[in-house]
Amino acid sequence: MKVYTLVVELGRRAGDGLPKGATGAGLVCYAAGHDEGEAVRETVAILKQADMAPLDVSGYGTLDERLAEGHEIDEAERALMDRALAENSVIIAQMVPWFGGEADRDALLN
Repeated sequence: MKVYTLVVELGRRAGDGLPKGATGAGLVCYAAGHDEGEAVRETVAILKQADMAPLDVSGYGTLDERLAEGHEIDEAERALMDRALAENSVIIAQMVPWFGGEADRDALLN
C-alpha cells in the first residue's frame, strides 16, 4: 500500500455542508491504495457517501514522487499521510470553498 495525494473538485449537492453561496470546493486528500486508481475510487466513494459531489480528481503521486518533483512537505502533512496509511483510509487535509471564478487546483498544494 501507498498513500497518494489527490485534489478533488466538488460541485454542489443538497446536504453537502458547503457554505451558503459557494459554487463548489477543492479538497486535498491523502488516500491509501495499492495504486492511484484504487485511491481515487475509494476517495470518490467516500465523498459520495458524505453527500458530496466529486466532479474531478487530480493525482499528485506518492510522497516520494512529490519530493522528486520538488514539493515541500512539512511534518504535519507527512503525519496525515502516515495516518492514511496506518488506517488504510482517506484523510481530507484541506477544504477550500469556491465562490465563482476559475478553480485553481494546484494552488491547494501551495
